Formats: sequence, C-alpha cells, structure tokens
Amino acid sequence: MINPSEIKDKAGKKYISFLQSMIEEKPFTQLEIRGDKSYPKSSLSEFEKEILLLISQSKEKKGFGYTLDFQKVKTKYLGTQDLPIAIYFDTEKDLLKYLGKEKEAELFKGNCERIISTFPELRNWVIKHPSRIIQNQNEWESILKVCMFFKQIPKPNLYVRELPISVHTKFVERNQSIIKELLDVLIPEFLDPQEKSFEKRFYLKFSEPQVRFKILDKEISNNYFSCLDDIAIPISQFEKLNLPLQKVIVVENKTTLYTTLTLPRMDKTIAIFGSGYSVYNLKNVNWFANLELLYWGDIDAQGFEILSQFRGYFSHTKSVLMDKQTFDKYFENDSGTLTNLTTQLNLTDSEEELYKILKTNNWRLEQEKIPFDYVANHFLHWS
Repeated sequence: MINPSEIKDKAGKKYISFLQSMIEEKPFTQLEIRGDKSYPKSSLSEFEKEILLLISQSKEKKGFGYTLDFQKVKTKYLGTQDLPIAIYFDTEKDLLKYLGKEKEAELFKGNCERIISTFPELRNWVIKHPSRIIQNQNEWESILKVCMFFKQIPKPNLYVRELPISVHTKFVERNQSIIKELLDVLIPEFLDPQEKSFEKRFYLKFSEPQVRFKILDKEISNNYFSCLDDIAIPISQFEKLNLPLQKVIVVENKTTLYTTLTLPRMDKTIAIFGSGYSVYNLKNVNWFANLELLYWGDIDAQGFEILSQFRGYFSHTKSVLMDKQTFDKYFENDSGTLTNLTTQLNLTDSEEELYKILKTNNWRLEQEKIPFDYVANHFLHWS
C-alpha cells in the first residue's frame, strides 16, 4: 500500500508541471496521485497501522494535503476492508502547503510576472524553465538589469567588471549561465553563436592569453623594440605583428627558451614559448604560413602529441632536436607522463616510430637535459 512518503514524492514530481500551468494561467484541476492497486498481503495489525498512518497525514486530519476516498473491498488475506481507491489534492493550497512550497510558489509567480512584463519575448522560455526561475529566485532584479543593459547596448566592448550596471561587480561573472540563456533569446541577432566563451559571445573585452617570445635577431630588436628582446603581448596583437622574419622556433619549455646559452643569435628569427598544449593560442597567426616553422619539444609521447597538434594548424612545421639520435645520446632513463591518445598523429615516419617507442616504454628526455653546446651547434645549422 502507498504511504505518505511515497505520496509526497509523487506530488513533488508533478510540482514543475503545476508551476507551468500557473504561468499559463490555467485553473487548478484536481491532482490525482496513483496508489498501489494490489490488495494488501500484510497482517491485519500491520494493515491497520498503514491505514492509520495514511489517514493521519491526510487533509481530513491535518486540514490540508491529500484527500482519500475509500471503498469496501473484499481482499484475499484480510477479508472485507475499507481501502483507499483515490488519492488527490483538491486545491492549489492543499498541494503547496503539503509540499512546503507556498512561499516558493508565491515568489515564483511574482518573478514570472516581473520577467514577462519586462521582456514579453521571454514568456515561452519562462514556461519551459520553471526550475531555472526557482534556482535564481533571489537574483531576478539584478538579472533583468543586466539583460536590459545588453538589450540597449548589445556590443558593449567593455570588460565584465566595468559594465555600467547597478549590480555587484562580480554579479555577471557569477551568473553567466542564466544570463547567457536569456540573452540568447533576447538578442540573437547580435551574438556570435559559435563562441562558447561568454565574453566573446557577447562582445566583451577579456584578459587574453599572452604570447611570450624572444627576438634572436639583434637588428630587429633594435629597430622595432628599442633593443628589447624578451617580449610578451596579447595574442590579438601578436597576430597583427609585421616583422621582417623568415623563421619562427616554437619551444615547449620556458627554461630552455630563456637560458641565454641555449639558442644562438639567428637572423630574421624569433623563438616563442609554446607552453605545451597552449600552442592552441597560436592557431590563428596567419603570417606563420609564409615562414619556416620549427618546433622543439621534449622527446616524450606528449612532446610529439603537441608537435602533431601544432602541425595540424601549420602543416609545414618541422621538428628539431626530437630525433632518435639525440634521444639515444642523452636519455637517462627518466619516465614520462602516461598518455592514452589513440588518434592518428600528424607525424613523419621517423617521428611516428620514435613516438611509439616512447609511449610503449613511458620514456622521456626533457629539453633541459640536452647540453647547451649541442643545442647551439644544432641551431647554427638552421641559421
């Protein structure tokens, strides 16, 4: 037989559809709860306890909640007994008070009215997402302020925290998810649907990744950067650089790049700190297409996977100091980081062969383990 806990659980599952009918201004109709229609198999004393418990939590005893309709039924084990044949909530108040949702539903109704009166075009969204209204029940005044601002200025080109909206400076950052949902409905013609980043999607400024690079040509350093040769700039600025370059070396590790003895001076060349998988940030540097590109990473499985990633953006990339001769000469039996990558990589035959050896044995030769003079002599070949 169904018990009060199960009734509450079933009624709770119908709460969201009740809220939707409230938004649509549909009159409340009797809400039926389906019970267990099988005849009781318990002892008479257990059956009586179950019935008394069921009645004790009903509207008849508490003044609110579910109503029970009984009917005499002849059972196999307990003879003729009064069994509940219908369980239902007669009124909206009965349901809400029973679920302990009176205040929540009242606040929900007020928030819905506020949202729809401010933005009628959100009516369908409100009907579909009652849970989202409740999850943000204390924030709607501020959420609507943010939406109103973007409705009036859809491309603000400001940082999130400098938006001239009378909300907490961190409010937009903390509530990006719900704000995005609403703005997707309110200003679809002004957003970039391909962008997952909130800032990019809604034309806001953001803190960009920095590209750090070292100028290996003293003349370029003197003429373009006031003799500076160690520079870090936002990626958007790096993408617009116009320098008389012929070669770019992407180096995986910062230590190797900025140890002065490692890379020799090289004409019309810069070296970039790739920072491992962060080479992703360089994928839109279009001027790379016309230059000689060299990639130097650790001789381990991940080093070759990063090389493959970078070569996926620029197919003419060549690897340097990532060969079996260098590995055999300086390997000290160090372990690498296990990788489970199974996709086909953008590697040459010799690179692929070494990659499989490294991956199988979990071996690594870090860049820092290769002597400076060996590196310098190697790069002189490319100068």
